[in-house]
Amino acid sequence: MLIKRTINKEVVNAMPKAAFTGEIHVVNTPWEAERAVAYLRGCPLLGIDSETRPSFAKGHTHKVALLQVASEEHCFLFRLNVMGLTLPLITLLEMPHITKVGLSLKDDFMMLHKRAPFEPRGIIELQEFVRPFGIEEQSLQKIYAILFGEKISKTQRLSNWEADVLTQPQQLYAATDAWACLNIYRKLQQLKESGNYEMES
Repeated sequence: MLIKRTINKEVVNAMPKAAFTGEIHVVNTPWEAERAVAYLRGCPLLGIDSETRPSFAKGHTHKVALLQVASEEHCFLFRLNVMGLTLPLITLLEMPHITKVGLSLKDDFMMLHKRAPFEPRGIIELQEFVRPFGIEEQSLQKIYAILFGEKISKTQRLSNWEADVLTQPQQLYAATDAWACLNIYRKLQQLKESGNYEMES
């Protein structure tokens, strides 16, 4: 496989859409969060991402509304604006033996720290992880396009993540982002192990 260094936005836009095909679970209560984390603790590898309600007023920001955690088959959407950052979730983020993969995690954790203090462990930052493969892109959409030839839709990014009910398009968008991080990591690990790739000169 030839790994490109960069990719053109027009090329990405012409690609077929990628979407998470597993089960999506919206988590609204601390009790539901506890059950979800009990399942996630059995997964050695997880994709993570977060969403924050956009602010269109200068100098005003919202706290993180959603934390998405995905395994291969399930994605849990933890509604932090409803239940807060609960202890089971903090414990999961601090577990060193569960690998959690994401993109721009420094920003995500900085925002999550406004909800509760924690010390993230077992973290893989994709923006750093892709560099040895010659990939110069930093966005999830472009990295995914380079590796899979598919486009991650960004149409829901600026929607209201604090809405009373998350729409199906919101749920799918949020789940796909976390799952895509997992996919990228697994793909690069496979390529590294097989050596079956070359970098664009």
